[in-house]
Amino acid sequence: TIGSQREAIRELTGKLSRCESADGKSWKKELGKGKDTMGDLPRDPAQVIDQLSRTMQTLKDRLESLEHQLRANVSYAALPNDLREILQRRLGDLERQLLSKVAELEDEKSLLHNETSAHRQKTETALNALLERESELEKGNSAFKSPDEFKVSLPLRTNYLYGKIKKTLPELYAFTVCLWLRSSASPGIGTPFSYAVPGQANEIVLIEWGNNPIELLINDKVAQLPLFISDGKWHHICITWTTRDGMWEAFQDGEKLGTGENLAPWHPIKPGGVLILGQEQDTVGGRFDATQAFVGEMSQFNIWDRVLKAEDITNIANCSTNMPGNIIPWVDNNVDV
Repeated sequence: TIGSQREAIRELTGKLSRCESADGKSWKKELGKGKDTMGDLPRDPAQVIDQLSRTMQTLKDRLESLEHQLRANVSYAALPNDLREILQRRLGDLERQLLSKVAELEDEKSLLHNETSAHRQKTETALNALLERESELEKGNSAFKSPDEFKVSLPLRTNYLYGKIKKTLPELYAFTVCLWLRSSASPGIGTPFSYAVPGQANEIVLIEWGNNPIELLINDKVAQLPLFISDGKWHHICITWTTRDGMWEAFQDGEKLGTGENLAPWHPIKPGGVLILGQEQDTVGGRFDATQAFVGEMSQFNIWDRVLKAEDITNIANCSTNMPGNIIPWVDNNVDV
């Protein structure tokens, strides 16, 4: 009987130990020296019975302890489920709020895009209107003013008759010079205009001197122009130049008669000089030579800081448009005679 009870106790102890281990916790209380609560049974029957009683009580205590822990675990297991439901509801609410906010942001983005597109279109329309207005103002809406309405007359070949432009030139990397002139002087019409700067009296010069062809000087470099203007008639002359490869063009009465390159290439026109009509300068603003003076009349002297299109030059020569120079316009109070 004692043997069978001992085996039963061992079996119960093993099952109880597995239950405790399966719960994931080690419920070690002060139950002796280990899980095997039997130990070695004493030989004395009274002591064996007493030992069995203590072992049974120990097993009972361990079972009760395990039951308490199991009940506690059941309550704890239920709590996370409640928390999980609460968290899921909360996450659902947050997700709906987030989706609503994303939708609002998408609407705002769409509105902003529409407003930006509208603003861009409005800006482009305004810029196009300004460009058209600038073109209209440049070409002029009023009737073209005849060269006879305001002209500079230099009837004698002297070293003291000339016109001085009050404005000076900025630094230029390209230019167009246009003017009307009439001369029958011989030999050569002289110098319609010259621009001198400190250190370089021949920064820009247009000259027909003696029996030489008409010449364009830039930084003392020379190009001969195929122009013929000494017949005593009014002629419209335009000269374009750009520092890029020193390209130049020569127009007479709206027609391009010549072009060339390598005329002072990559040389910018220096600013702050003196612009003289009718005389060639040997120093800035002076030392004129009567043999190089212009004899005749001139008008509509204009300078632009770019190369004008051939179409614009033709329109100016045909008196179908009025385009004042954006650097030097032909204005009465801009010329000292």
